[in-house]
Amino acid sequence: MKKICIIGISGKLGQYMAEHALARGYDVVGVCRPQSVAKLSRFAGQIRIFPGRTDEREVIRAAVADCDAVLTVLVPWGVQGYATQTAQAVLDFAPAEARLVFSCGWHISRDGKDRYSWQLRLFVALFGRVARWLRLADLSDQEEACRRVFNSQHRWTVVRGSDLEEGESEGLPRWSEHVGDAVLASNLTRRTDFALFMVEAISNAELIHKAPAIVGCLSASALGDV
Repeated sequence: MKKICIIGISGKLGQYMAEHALARGYDVVGVCRPQSVAKLSRFAGQIRIFPGRTDEREVIRAAVADCDAVLTVLVPWGVQGYATQTAQAVLDFAPAEARLVFSCGWHISRDGKDRYSWQLRLFVALFGRVARWLRLADLSDQEEACRRVFNSQHRWTVVRGSDLEEGESEGLPRWSEHVGDAVLASNLTRRTDFALFMVEAISNAELIHKAPAIVGCLSASALGDV
């Protein structure tokens, strides 16, 4: 049985990852803020929770010890480097051979070869400015977090998600190395399937040192209808 840690387990994506991981027989531990522990009551007796902010280094150190994989939700909340500090703590304390899987949005580019629509570029520019002005979020923080992951020696994967929707699972999403590829045109994935892809990446060696951009497997573009 593999032991995995989910950083940010109380959020929607984190809870879906917990469901998929438990279904595969993994031993699951997770980190979430103390005030969010109650959100995980349905997992009582199935997981171990380490209460704390996901950028608290000592909490991360304890949670990832002896884990075979660490799944991390990179959230750029605030303007104090939250995502970067979370990523750095995971990189510093995860076992050397652990599989590290991180989540982010399409706006992250590893090699600069992604081709973004004008709508996405406009949204990122406007949201980024407004969110930072309001001190709610900082997209550059997530970019810095991913840069550190890309430059690390760990066996990492950075999963870049499209727009998300709720609903029953449609199956494992399709993926491409670059945003702009035709298969991704629909720009929509079920949130539970984003989580499924994160868990699948643990055992998929093809995804090591890759930053796959994903889309729902039943979306029109994945089916070749656009």
